[in-house]
Amino acid sequence: MKASDLLVRALESEGVEYIFAIPGEENLDLLESLADSSIRLILTRHEQGAGFMAATYGRLTGKAGVCLATLGPGATNLVTPTAYAQLGGMPMVIITGQKPIKHSKQGQFQIIDVVDMLGPITKYTRQIVSGSSIPAHVREAFRQAEEERPGATHLELPEDIAREDTDAIPITASLSRRPVTEAKAVDYALSLLAEARHPVLVIGSAANRKRTANMLRAFVDKQGIPFITTQMGKGVIDEAHPLYLGNAAMSDGDFPHRALEAADLILNVGHDVVEKPPFVMNGAHKVVHINFQPARVDPVYFPHADMVGDIANSIWQLNEGIESQPHWDFEFMLKAREAMHQHMDKGAEGAAFPVLPQRLVRAVRRVMPEDGIIALDNGIYKIWFARNYPAYQPNTVLLDNALASMGAGLPSAMAARLVYPQRKVMAICGDGGFMMNSQEIETAVRLKMDLVVLILTDRAYGMIKWKQENMGLKDFGLDFANPCVITYACSYGAKGHRLEHTEELEGLMRDCLDAGGVHLIDVPVDYSHNVALLNEEIPRLSKGL
Repeated sequence: MKASDLLVRALESEGVEYIFAIPGEENLDLLESLADSSIRLILTRHEQGAGFMAATYGRLTGKAGVCLATLGPGATNLVTPTAYAQLGGMPMVIITGQKPIKHSKQGQFQIIDVVDMLGPITKYTRQIVSGSSIPAHVREAFRQAEEERPGATHLELPEDIAREDTDAIPITASLSRRPVTEAKAVDYALSLLAEARHPVLVIGSAANRKRTANMLRAFVDKQGIPFITTQMGKGVIDEAHPLYLGNAAMSDGDFPHRALEAADLILNVGHDVVEKPPFVMNGAHKVVHINFQPARVDPVYFPHADMVGDIANSIWQLNEGIESQPHWDFEFMLKAREAMHQHMDKGAEGAAFPVLPQRLVRAVRRVMPEDGIIALDNGIYKIWFARNYPAYQPNTVLLDNALASMGAGLPSAMAARLVYPQRKVMAICGDGGFMMNSQEIETAVRLKMDLVVLILTDRAYGMIKWKQENMGLKDFGLDFANPCVITYACSYGAKGHRLEHTEELEGLMRDCLDAGGVHLIDVPVDYSHNVALLNEEIPRLSKGL
């Protein structure tokens, strides 16, 4: 068979459902092979959109998402989503084309060394130099993309190799199980837990990647130990739980940080290297690192003990090995929790217009069902949603606190819609991030998606403005203008809406979620109180506990 046919058969053998793509002339043999396959081609309007969608598919399913681009500029446009997947622990396989490698009449036209370019931001990258090597390369690319720690891999298929004849066949994935924590490590962690007076759980992004939620919930319910989540650990345990102490959305100074300062033992579950730990290592507490891989020690993170192995099994072993201790004391932690909730209510019901971020978060939580998915772009509102929006199920708040790239919110929501066609999905984007990949609205309309996109309008790069103001610098260089959202949406065949009064926000969002189709909602937002609230009021109140 033709080598491109073999590649498609190998992808089918890996269970690939979608390929997110902008093909070029170097991909035409592969495109023809895909036409007769079970794999659905999702044609996007920019390679970034394809890459972000593939990465989010991997994040939600645990199976590698696949994206396709041509050589040269097609491949370079995938650099950002490749880094997004790699830093965020999202399994993704990238396929790019290339000019013929045996004989070419085009010199160096469009040719760059894509394999070398992607090397630093992938786990595995190879040029395929013969059709017979395709099965091994595909199997290895998927194996490395999906195994802990997940990330991005890359295969380059040159034109002449794609046309080769080969009699090779796909390699079937072998059954494998993750190792479990060895007994001595478990016993040491149990001894630390038994000796502690104020233990606390911190749940990070790796706990959100695999099905650890049930074990963690059972542990918290049996032991009565409170828990805190990182931004990418939201929803692993239902955040309506009475022992949820809050999210470490801010670097420090918030109520959950006061609880951490009071702890003498931190069970750090699923801490990922890209997320800074929400606590400072000091002599007042000990830290147990519970993850699929050992801790990578650096000046801000040097745990006292490692439990290396399948996270769910590690938590199960802890839960089986100890009973709730009578000397455990969580009085101060629960006091911090109560103070946090009182402060979160402040401004959450206000009618001020433009909308305050606290009010916006509360409104979105009210209209979204428990299994509804919000996909956040990157901006100052991400802190407000991470902090104030309780997630009730794993992976229902898709935010990126790893690469933290703008432009990913809309494509991520679209991938969530493909994976979960029966759920309500909402993209939440700043007006800056939205315009970076807004052309994917056409893709969503063409695919007949039901999708609501909130565009939070402040006509500026608000996150940077917040930092600029907090540093005492003058307001300069961060303002811009926007197109009319209603006209813009209609030009793609979507529907556009502009919020005129805060009281109308919940009703408008509900109407759009229920109506079906693609809806863009322009929501003017007032961020003018961010410095006073996030940098001054919250640290002052939390220190006064």
